[in-house]
Amino acid sequence: MANDKQLAILFADVCGSTKLYETIGDVKARETIARCINIMTEATERNKGRLIKTIGDEVMVTFDSVDDAAQAGFEMQENITDGLMVDGRQIQIRVGFHYGPTILDKGDVFGDAVNIAARMAGQAKAGQILTTSSTVALLGPLWEDSVRQIDRAAVKGKKDEIEIFELLWQREDVTRMATVGWGSAAVQKCRLVLQYQGQTIEVSEDRPTVVMGRADQNDLVVKHNLISRLHARVEFRKGNFILTDQSINGTFVTAADGQENFLRRDNVPIRGKGVIGLGQALDAGSPDAILFTFVE
Repeated sequence: MANDKQLAILFADVCGSTKLYETIGDVKARETIARCINIMTEATERNKGRLIKTIGDEVMVTFDSVDDAAQAGFEMQENITDGLMVDGRQIQIRVGFHYGPTILDKGDVFGDAVNIAARMAGQAKAGQILTTSSTVALLGPLWEDSVRQIDRAAVKGKKDEIEIFELLWQREDVTRMATVGWGSAAVQKCRLVLQYQGQTIEVSEDRPTVVMGRADQNDLVVKHNLISRLHARVEFRKGNFILTDQSINGTFVTAADGQENFLRRDNVPIRGKGVIGLGQALDAGSPDAILFTFVE
């Protein structure tokens, strides 16, 4: 008999599994995917979760607790994306989860919350854990400094877009880790200066993250119809500055020597001098250009 229950539903799948079969062969690829499924299942069981089903290279699991779902996702990424190499190839997974009302029937789980969790997994890129704002609100204080809003997305059957948050599982990505000593004073003191229409913002050890986009809550607000609400972010990581695109139309980075990089849902280290164009390629003289300068 079917019954209703509030659950955290988590989906995790192996990225690029089709390519994996092409590059390492059918037998080894099947063994690798089976190993990943086993690691994901063990992480689920360690955190009091339940395996609902496996679908090819994907698992669907549930948890009574949001914190348990977050910890399981963290362990899955840590043990696979950060810990599993096959023939010199890094194996990566993506994870999405959401907490909400579900219908349990004959060992399976149905409902709106399942659809939203699947959407989070679908939005995630390799190495990411994504969830929703309503789920983040239920996380315990342990995760407080490990989440950040990155985007909004439409979900089938929902009138309004859902705010998407990333759970930062890699230790160097967590802002609170900036309090740990990183070595030389030169590394700690370097900074990236961002300039836009008379505004100047510095990314550094003291301010390790700057978010840019159309929405007013961004650190750097850039208004244009090609720009997403939360378009991109620049982070300070152990003396490096990493630009991560989170948008629909992508981000263009043009170095002083004219070399151009285009990012969509990806990241790149930036150094020296150049121009960041949100949603379009820009030169230094454009009013929408964000100028960057690395200072040691």
